[in-house]
Amino acid sequence: MEVSYVRQQLKLALDRSRRDAQERRQRTADAVRTFEPFLADVATPVFRMLAMAMKAEGLPFTVSTPGGSIRLSADNAREDVIEVLLDSSVDPPQVIGRMHRARGSRTLAEEVQLKPGAPVDTIDKDDVLRFLLTVLGPWFER
Repeated sequence: MEVSYVRQQLKLALDRSRRDAQERRQRTADAVRTFEPFLADVATPVFRMLAMAMKAEGLPFTVSTPGGSIRLSADNAREDVIEVLLDSSVDPPQVIGRMHRARGSRTLAEEVQLKPGAPVDTIDKDDVLRFLLTVLGPWFER
């Protein structure tokens, strides 16, 4: 094997890697840009409506909006939280839900994609509601 061939292959691999990294950064920037309107226009209204409906049913939950996410917290157990945020550590970036439930002295944590494989701008209010009702199951059983 010639040194010139190895160098040529190395240069091709470096160029491909740089191009892939640039494309990945662009996809992440696009997802971050579309996630902010998603939070404001899609997720927040659903979280707030569901929290009001749950309070009417005797299930007191509070909605908060820490930077870059939205959170539904049980009023009687602050460790019990459902949060929706953008996971930009994966490619392509995904909207994920994180759940934390306290069980005695332990806290159970779970993380799932809100709508697996879907770009941020394709997730609608029905998807958010479906996700919330699914993950709230353990709280409804109490």
